[in-house]
Amino acid sequence: MGFFSFLGRVLFASLFILSAWQMFNEFGEDGGPAAKELIPKLAIVKKHLSSTLGIGMPDIDPRHLVAVILSLKGLGGFLFVFGTPFGAYLLLVHLAVSSPLLYDFYNYDKDEPEFSTLLHQFLQSVALFGALLFFIGMKNLIPRRQIKKKALKAKAN
Repeated sequence: MGFFSFLGRVLFASLFILSAWQMFNEFGEDGGPAAKELIPKLAIVKKHLSSTLGIGMPDIDPRHLVAVILSLKGLGGFLFVFGTPFGAYLLLVHLAVSSPLLYDFYNYDKDEPEFSTLLHQFLQSVALFGALLFFIGMKNLIPRRQIKKKALKAKAN
């Protein structure tokens, strides 16, 4: 059972680790293609939040956001392989922050072709989020230290 658990964690985390590695290789002066994709999406979020809250939102450099996403995926995936719940929490934060931002299906009509693609990718992220919650829940069910009862020895008089 231990080997299959490890293998499952490796396969699950490989999605995040390989994605982080690709982002790292493409990251340059401009932040790579991920930063270019984030620029219009961040503008929409900034406009929506400033109109809803009524205050000016600070500018967020897309390169910094890409660096944060890259480190959350890489470090979280690496720690998840070794079974630490902290790695799962890092991946949860990554999915909670990036999924609604990257897969903004709610900004499209149902008839537009982007809608179904973005909705599908968003639902995949929700499924990954659920799997991480399941992992954390199962980790919390297992007692940290098994208390072994010592057999009482008979005293010799």
